[in-house]
Amino acid sequence: MFILKIDPERCKACGLCMHFCPVGGLEYSEEFNSAGYHPARQTNPEKCTGCRQCIIMCPDVAIEMYKDTTGAKAGSRTGTDGE
Repeated sequence: MFILKIDPERCKACGLCMHFCPVGGLEYSEEFNSAGYHPARQTNPEKCTGCRQCIIMCPDVAIEMYKDTTGAKAGSRTGTDGE
């Protein structure tokens, strides 16, 4: 499983990561960042294939990807909480 860390302050909610994700694993957060945007958040880390299309398409370099090797339950981290 792959965990995305999305920097909510860098994300301007352009939607490119969501558009290019082949498994539909991203959506807009209900929270606002300091610029007034709804940043992207990962919704289904268990479906993520690690293709990195979201990272490649992000014009703000707001997304990092990590392979979960801890065996944590899917969905325990959304990537938008700064962990």
